Amino acid sequence: MNLAVTAIGRDRPGIVAAITGVLLDAGGNADDSQMSILHGHFAVMLLVSVPDETAIEELSLRLEEVGREFGLGGVTVSPVDRLDRGAEPTHVLTVYGKDRPGIVHEVAELIAARGVNVTDLRTRRTGDADSALYTMMMELAVPDDPAGLGRALDELATERKVEVNLAELDTEVL
Repeated sequence: MNLAVTAIGRDRPGIVAAITGVLLDAGGNADDSQMSILHGHFAVMLLVSVPDETAIEELSLRLEEVGREFGLGGVTVSPVDRLDRGAEPTHVLTVYGKDRPGIVHEVAELIAARGVNVTDLRTRRTGDADSALYTMMMELAVPDDPAGLGRALDELATERKVEVNLAELDTEVL
């Protein structure tokens, strides 16, 4: 059986060990995960395989205990139909410029209109409010016409006064 496990809370040492310990005790295997610290909060998403006889309610209760111990909010366990690799990234897009609301939305809207799938997204704002800079890195699955996508991104960069770089991903590195 496949499960999605998510949690978020103030960062502190031991969260990963506690969550994965409960999953290991249940016979689980972390098939895919994403964990990050966002402004002092730790966020975790795991896709886990567990034996079919695993009692989801019992596993949820044990993970909720971990959540209480570490002050996590919103610990969830949800069944997932199946695990598969999904879209494979083909390109990396970086966007860099002065921070302002809407950067992620504008880029996401532009690439979605071209049938491009976001396989990973990371953003970071640095500096104080008056001179904040924004960096976004996206891994993309570009189905066709990367040159056309690049031209559209260049137009957006000129209009919004940001720097963009679309590069083919070296899949041998992954």
